This record gives sequence, C-alpha cells and structure tokens, in this order.
Amino acid sequence: MNLFMKRVYEPASDSDGTRVLVDRIWPRGLSKDAVKCDLWLKDVAPSTGLRKWFGHDPEKWTAFQEKYRAELKDNPALTELQAIAAKGTTTLVFAAKDTAHCHALVLHDVLLQGK
Repeated sequence: MNLFMKRVYEPASDSDGTRVLVDRIWPRGLSKDAVKCDLWLKDVAPSTGLRKWFGHDPEKWTAFQEKYRAELKDNPALTELQAIAAKGTTTLVFAAKDTAHCHALVLHDVLLQGK
C-alpha cells in the first residue's frame, strides 16, 4: 500500500495519487481549487467533541489516540478510505500545524495496520 500524508498547505504533485482531505472542517483560507483534493472524507476525522477536547494538546496525545481509534472502529468512512487506499497511491491531506500530534498520524497507522 502506497500511503502518504501531506499538509494541505504543501503543493500537490502527481506522485500524491488520490488526495483525500481527512479533516472535519475545511482548511482555513483555502478555496476548493487550492486544496486540490479528489475527495473530502470529513466523517473519517475525529468527532467534533473529541477534536475540541484534544485541542492539539501534546499531553493528551496518548489518550486522544485511544479515543480516536475507538471512534474509527466500525466507521463506514474508514471502510471507504481503506477501499480507496487499496486501489493505489493515496495521500491523506490535513491542515494541522503540529504534524507530530495530529489525527492523520493515527489514521495513517490504522490504515497500514488494516484495522
């Protein structure tokens, strides 16, 4: 599986394959043309409640990962994303500034594990 991650503010490239925006909220200050995503799969992102609770606080990172993985269990949007990723190169596009503590990392890991 060729699965990549890229911030939405980085330029798109042909090597990205299918670009899937995995944020629940549209990236601030960007038009749909600027984002250059093939699909916006907002339901695969953390719930609004979980996102607000986490607030990108590194001290909550471990708990956030557990809670987000629980939300992903039996999530139809995850099943859809798994099917897309199985077809070829896929890039998870996200807006978070903190790339070390963002939901896209968890999602990437879940997809690679096949769970």
